[in-house]
Amino acid sequence: MKKEPVLVVMAAGMGSRYGGLKQIDPVGSQGEAILDYSLYDAYRAGFKTAVIIIKEAIRKDFMETVGKRLEKCPLEIRYAYQELDMLPDGWSVPEGRTKPWGTCHAVLSAREAIDGAPFAVLNADDFYGRTAFSTVYNWLVSNEEPNTYCMIGYEVGKTVTDHGGVTRGICKSFNGYLTAIVETGGIEKYEGGIRMPYGETWMDLDPKTLVSMNFWGFMPGYLDEIEEAFPIFLKYAMRDNPMKGEFLLPTFVGRLVDAKKINLKVLSSPDTWFGVTYAADKPKVVEALRNLTEQGKYPDGLWTGNAD
Repeated sequence: MKKEPVLVVMAAGMGSRYGGLKQIDPVGSQGEAILDYSLYDAYRAGFKTAVIIIKEAIRKDFMETVGKRLEKCPLEIRYAYQELDMLPDGWSVPEGRTKPWGTCHAVLSAREAIDGAPFAVLNADDFYGRTAFSTVYNWLVSNEEPNTYCMIGYEVGKTVTDHGGVTRGICKSFNGYLTAIVETGGIEKYEGGIRMPYGETWMDLDPKTLVSMNFWGFMPGYLDEIEEAFPIFLKYAMRDNPMKGEFLLPTFVGRLVDAKKINLKVLSSPDTWFGVTYAADKPKVVEALRNLTEQGKYPDGLWTGNAD
Protein backbone atom coordinates (compact mmCIF):
# COMPACT_ATOMS: atom_id res chain seq x y z
CA MET A 1 0.00 0.00 0.00
CA LYS A 2 1.28 3.44 -0.99
CA LYS A 3 2.37 5.62 1.92
CA GLU A 4 1.02 9.09 2.68
CA PRO A 5 3.06 11.86 0.99
CA VAL A 6 5.68 13.58 3.13
CA LEU A 7 6.81 17.21 2.85
CA VAL A 8 10.60 17.75 2.83
CA VAL A 9 11.85 21.25 3.64
CA MET A 10 15.44 22.18 2.85
CA ALA A 11 16.63 24.53 5.59
CA ALA A 12 20.36 23.79 5.83
CA GLY A 13 21.61 26.43 3.35
CA MET A 14 24.13 29.14 4.15
CA GLY A 15 22.29 32.31 3.03
CA SER A 16 25.51 33.82 1.66
CA ARG A 17 23.86 36.57 -0.42
CA TYR A 18 21.39 37.30 2.36
CA GLY A 19 23.99 37.68 5.06
CA GLY A 20 22.43 35.47 7.72
CA LEU A 21 20.18 32.54 8.52
CA LYS A 22 17.13 33.48 6.47
CA GLN A 23 15.55 30.10 7.33
CA ILE A 24 14.71 31.49 10.78
CA ASP A 25 14.41 35.21 10.05
CA PRO A 26 11.02 36.47 11.30
CA VAL A 27 8.61 37.85 8.69
CA GLY A 28 5.20 37.24 10.32
CA SER A 29 3.46 39.31 12.99
CA GLN A 30 4.19 36.72 15.70
CA GLY A 31 7.80 36.13 14.65
CA GLU A 32 7.02 33.42 12.08
CA ALA A 33 9.55 32.59 9.38
CA ILE A 34 8.53 31.85 5.77
CA LEU A 35 8.93 28.17 6.70
CA ASP A 36 6.01 28.46 9.15
CA TYR A 37 3.73 29.62 6.33
CA SER A 38 4.82 26.72 4.12
CA LEU A 39 4.06 24.21 6.88
CA TYR A 40 0.70 25.86 7.51
CA ASP A 41 -0.20 25.64 3.80
CA ALA A 42 1.05 22.05 3.65
CA TYR A 43 -1.18 21.03 6.56
CA ARG A 44 -4.20 22.67 4.93
CA ALA A 45 -3.38 20.80 1.71
CA GLY A 46 -3.45 17.40 3.44
CA PHE A 47 0.16 16.66 4.40
CA LYS A 48 0.48 15.02 7.81
CA THR A 49 4.28 14.75 8.11
CA ALA A 50 7.11 17.19 7.42
CA VAL A 51 10.83 16.47 7.36
CA ILE A 52 12.98 19.55 8.00
CA ILE A 53 16.59 19.32 6.85
CA ILE A 54 19.00 21.41 8.88
CA LYS A 55 22.63 21.07 9.92
CA GLU A 56 24.09 20.61 13.35
CA ALA A 57 25.72 24.07 13.29
CA ILE A 58 22.32 25.83 13.24
CA ARG A 59 20.38 23.30 15.33
CA LYS A 60 20.42 25.32 18.56
CA ASP A 61 19.26 28.57 16.92
CA PHE A 62 16.67 26.72 14.84
CA MET A 63 15.18 24.77 17.74
CA GLU A 64 14.98 27.86 19.97
CA THR A 65 13.00 29.78 17.34
CA VAL A 66 11.19 27.77 14.65
CA GLY A 67 11.39 24.47 16.52
CA LYS A 68 9.77 25.94 19.61
CA ARG A 69 6.86 27.37 17.60
CA LEU A 70 6.37 24.09 15.76
CA GLU A 71 5.56 22.32 19.01
CA LYS A 72 2.04 23.71 18.35
CA CYS A 73 2.04 22.65 14.69
CA PRO A 74 -0.38 19.76 13.97
CA LEU A 75 2.05 18.16 11.51
CA GLU A 76 4.37 15.40 12.67
CA ILE A 77 7.79 17.08 12.45
CA ARG A 78 10.89 15.00 11.79
CA TYR A 79 14.42 16.38 11.51
CA ALA A 80 17.23 15.29 9.23
CA TYR A 81 20.78 16.63 9.20
CA GLN A 82 22.83 17.49 6.12
CA GLU A 83 26.52 17.47 6.97
CA LEU A 84 29.55 17.92 4.74
CA ASP A 85 31.10 14.62 5.78
CA MET A 86 28.03 12.55 4.83
CA LEU A 87 29.80 11.03 1.84
CA PRO A 88 29.97 7.56 0.30
CA ASP A 89 32.76 5.23 1.42
CA GLY A 90 36.11 6.24 -0.02
CA TRP A 91 35.37 9.97 -0.23
CA SER A 92 36.40 12.76 2.13
CA VAL A 93 35.74 16.51 2.36
CA PRO A 94 38.39 18.62 0.58
CA GLU A 95 40.39 20.74 3.00
CA GLY A 96 38.89 24.23 3.27
CA ARG A 97 35.42 23.38 1.92
CA THR A 98 32.50 24.78 3.96
CA LYS A 99 29.72 24.87 1.34
CA PRO A 100 27.09 22.09 1.48
CA TRP A 101 27.04 19.57 -1.39
CA GLY A 102 23.78 20.85 -2.85
CA THR A 103 20.07 20.11 -2.86
CA CYS A 104 20.32 16.50 -4.12
CA HIS A 105 22.64 15.74 -1.21
CA ALA A 106 20.20 17.47 1.16
CA VAL A 107 17.34 15.23 0.00
CA LEU A 108 19.54 12.13 0.25
CA SER A 109 20.38 13.05 3.85
CA ALA A 110 16.65 12.85 4.65
CA ARG A 111 16.22 9.36 3.20
CA GLU A 112 15.64 7.63 6.53
CA ALA A 113 13.09 10.23 7.65
CA ILE A 114 11.22 10.05 4.31
CA ASP A 115 10.90 6.31 4.95
CA GLY A 116 9.84 5.13 1.50
CA ALA A 117 7.00 7.62 1.01
CA PRO A 118 6.26 9.81 -2.02
CA PHE A 119 7.54 13.25 -1.12
CA ALA A 120 7.43 16.92 -2.01
CA VAL A 121 10.60 19.01 -1.71
CA LEU A 122 10.93 22.78 -1.35
CA ASN A 123 13.17 25.55 -0.04
CA ALA A 124 12.61 26.82 3.50
CA ASP A 125 13.05 30.45 2.52
CA ASP A 126 10.62 30.66 -0.42
CA PHE A 127 6.93 31.50 -0.15
CA TYR A 128 5.09 29.35 -2.71
CA GLY A 129 1.42 30.14 -2.05
CA ARG A 130 -1.39 27.93 -0.83
CA THR A 131 -2.37 26.55 -4.25
CA ALA A 132 1.04 24.99 -4.89
CA PHE A 133 0.78 22.74 -1.83
CA SER A 134 -2.67 21.37 -2.63
CA THR A 135 -1.65 20.87 -6.28
CA VAL A 136 1.43 18.82 -5.41
CA TYR A 137 -0.25 16.91 -2.59
CA ASN A 138 -3.16 15.85 -4.80
CA TRP A 139 -0.78 14.85 -7.59
CA LEU A 140 1.37 12.72 -5.25
CA VAL A 141 -1.70 10.97 -3.85
CA SER A 142 -3.09 10.12 -7.29
CA ASN A 143 0.11 9.34 -9.23
CA GLU A 144 0.67 5.62 -9.82
CA GLU A 145 3.73 5.85 -12.09
CA PRO A 146 6.99 5.20 -10.16
CA ASN A 147 9.13 7.03 -12.74
CA THR A 148 6.88 10.06 -13.18
CA TYR A 149 7.52 13.09 -10.97
CA CYS A 150 6.17 16.63 -10.92
CA MET A 151 7.20 20.23 -10.32
CA ILE A 152 5.45 23.54 -9.79
CA GLY A 153 6.29 26.08 -12.46
CA TYR A 154 6.07 29.81 -11.84
CA GLU A 155 6.12 32.65 -14.36
CA VAL A 156 9.59 34.17 -14.17
CA GLY A 157 8.03 37.64 -14.01
CA LYS A 158 6.55 36.68 -10.62
CA THR A 159 9.88 35.50 -9.21
CA VAL A 160 12.38 38.32 -9.80
CA THR A 161 13.56 40.81 -7.21
CA ASP A 162 14.25 44.55 -7.36
CA HIS A 163 17.59 44.07 -5.63
CA GLY A 164 19.84 42.08 -7.96
CA GLY A 165 20.19 39.08 -10.22
CA VAL A 166 18.67 35.69 -9.41
CA THR A 167 19.22 32.10 -10.53
CA ARG A 168 16.23 30.23 -11.92
CA GLY A 169 15.70 26.89 -13.66
CA ILE A 170 14.24 27.91 -17.03
CA CYS A 171 11.85 25.20 -18.21
CA LYS A 172 10.79 23.96 -21.62
CA SER A 173 7.84 21.62 -21.86
CA PHE A 174 5.70 19.76 -24.38
CA ASN A 175 2.15 18.56 -23.70
CA GLY A 176 2.58 19.42 -20.04
CA TYR A 177 5.81 17.46 -19.52
CA LEU A 178 9.30 18.85 -19.01
CA THR A 179 11.66 18.53 -21.99
CA ALA A 180 14.55 20.64 -20.64
CA ILE A 181 15.54 22.71 -17.64
CA VAL A 182 18.52 25.07 -17.63
CA GLU A 183 19.82 26.64 -14.42
CA THR A 184 20.39 30.26 -15.44
CA GLY A 185 22.07 32.88 -13.26
CA GLY A 186 21.97 36.65 -13.50
CA ILE A 187 18.27 36.96 -14.43
CA GLU A 188 17.23 40.49 -13.58
CA LYS A 189 14.62 43.20 -13.96
CA TYR A 190 15.50 46.23 -16.05
CA GLU A 191 13.59 49.19 -17.45
CA GLY A 192 12.65 47.21 -20.58
CA GLY A 193 11.40 44.10 -18.77
CA ILE A 194 13.35 40.99 -17.72
CA ARG A 195 16.65 39.84 -19.17
CA MET A 196 19.27 37.15 -18.77
CA PRO A 197 22.97 37.00 -19.67
CA TYR A 198 23.69 35.80 -23.20
CA GLY A 199 27.41 35.49 -23.87
CA GLU A 200 28.87 38.99 -23.58
CA THR A 201 25.46 40.66 -23.86
CA TRP A 202 21.84 40.21 -22.72
CA MET A 203 18.72 38.47 -23.98
CA ASP A 204 15.16 39.49 -23.12
CA LEU A 205 13.10 36.87 -21.31
CA ASP A 206 9.32 36.64 -21.69
CA PRO A 207 7.86 37.33 -18.20
CA LYS A 208 5.51 34.34 -18.67
CA THR A 209 8.40 31.89 -19.16
CA LEU A 210 7.99 29.05 -16.64
CA VAL A 211 10.80 28.54 -14.16
CA SER A 212 11.44 26.09 -11.35
CA MET A 213 11.57 27.46 -7.82
CA ASN A 214 12.67 24.11 -6.36
CA PHE A 215 9.19 22.82 -5.51
CA TRP A 216 9.12 19.19 -6.65
CA GLY A 217 7.04 16.06 -6.19
CA PHE A 218 9.01 12.80 -6.26
CA MET A 219 8.31 9.11 -5.93
CA PRO A 220 10.51 7.06 -3.53
CA GLY A 221 12.70 5.71 -6.35
CA TYR A 222 14.18 9.16 -6.93
CA LEU A 223 16.36 8.64 -3.85
CA ASP A 224 17.90 5.55 -5.50
CA GLU A 225 18.71 7.66 -8.57
CA ILE A 226 20.46 10.28 -6.42
CA GLU A 227 22.39 7.69 -4.43
CA GLU A 228 23.61 6.01 -7.61
CA ALA A 229 24.68 9.30 -9.24
CA PHE A 230 26.28 10.97 -6.20
CA PRO A 231 29.71 9.28 -6.52
CA ILE A 232 29.80 10.26 -10.21
CA PHE A 233 29.06 13.87 -9.25
CA LEU A 234 31.81 13.75 -6.61
CA LYS A 235 34.35 12.47 -9.12
CA TYR A 236 33.90 15.50 -11.35
CA ALA A 237 33.34 18.02 -8.55
CA MET A 238 36.57 17.02 -6.80
CA ARG A 239 38.44 17.50 -10.07
CA ASP A 240 36.78 20.67 -11.37
CA ASN A 241 35.34 22.61 -8.42
CA PRO A 242 36.23 21.03 -5.07
CA MET A 243 35.31 24.10 -2.98
CA LYS A 244 31.94 24.98 -4.49
CA GLY A 245 30.65 22.17 -6.75
CA GLU A 246 27.01 21.35 -5.98
CA PHE A 247 24.75 18.42 -6.86
CA LEU A 248 21.52 20.29 -7.67
CA LEU A 249 17.96 19.01 -8.03
CA PRO A 250 17.10 20.90 -11.26
CA THR A 251 20.30 19.85 -13.02
CA PHE A 252 19.89 16.19 -12.06
CA VAL A 253 16.18 16.15 -12.96
CA GLY A 254 17.13 17.61 -16.36
CA ARG A 255 19.66 14.83 -16.91
CA LEU A 256 17.16 12.12 -16.01
CA VAL A 257 14.65 13.67 -18.44
CA ASP A 258 17.34 13.84 -21.16
CA ALA A 259 18.15 10.18 -20.57
CA LYS A 260 14.41 9.33 -20.77
CA LYS A 261 14.62 7.66 -17.36
CA ILE A 262 11.76 9.74 -15.97
CA ASN A 263 8.79 11.84 -17.02
CA LEU A 264 8.19 15.09 -15.20
CA LYS A 265 4.76 16.74 -15.15
CA VAL A 266 4.88 20.54 -15.09
CA LEU A 267 2.10 21.87 -12.86
CA SER A 268 1.54 25.60 -12.68
CA SER A 269 0.48 27.86 -9.83
CA PRO A 270 -1.38 31.15 -10.19
CA ASP A 271 0.17 32.38 -6.94
CA THR A 272 2.98 34.90 -6.80
CA TRP A 273 6.18 33.45 -5.42
CA PHE A 274 8.20 35.62 -3.10
CA GLY A 275 11.34 35.12 -1.10
CA VAL A 276 14.36 36.71 0.47
CA THR A 277 17.28 36.26 -1.88
CA TYR A 278 18.71 39.52 -0.54
CA ALA A 279 18.20 41.21 2.85
CA ALA A 280 16.61 44.16 1.00
CA ASP A 281 13.78 41.81 -0.12
CA LYS A 282 12.55 41.33 3.45
CA PRO A 283 10.31 44.42 3.84
CA LYS A 284 8.34 43.45 0.73
CA VAL A 285 7.83 39.91 2.07
CA VAL A 286 6.69 41.24 5.46
CA GLU A 287 4.20 43.55 3.73
CA ALA A 288 2.86 40.80 1.44
CA LEU A 289 2.28 38.45 4.37
CA ARG A 290 0.61 41.21 6.38
CA ASN A 291 -1.75 41.85 3.45
CA LEU A 292 -2.59 38.13 3.15
CA THR A 293 -3.27 38.02 6.89
CA GLU A 294 -5.55 41.07 6.69
CA GLN A 295 -7.43 39.36 3.83
CA GLY A 296 -8.07 36.37 6.11
CA LYS A 297 -5.83 33.99 4.18
CA TYR A 298 -3.71 33.37 7.28
CA PRO A 299 -4.44 33.83 10.98
CA ASP A 300 -2.61 36.47 12.98
CA GLY A 301 -0.43 33.91 14.74
CA LEU A 302 -0.24 30.81 12.54
CA TRP A 303 -0.30 28.18 15.25
CA THR A 304 -2.79 29.95 17.53
CA GLY A 305 -5.40 31.68 15.29
CA ASN A 306 -7.93 30.71 12.64
CA ALA A 307 -8.22 31.48 8.91
CA ASP A 308 -9.93 30.21 5.75
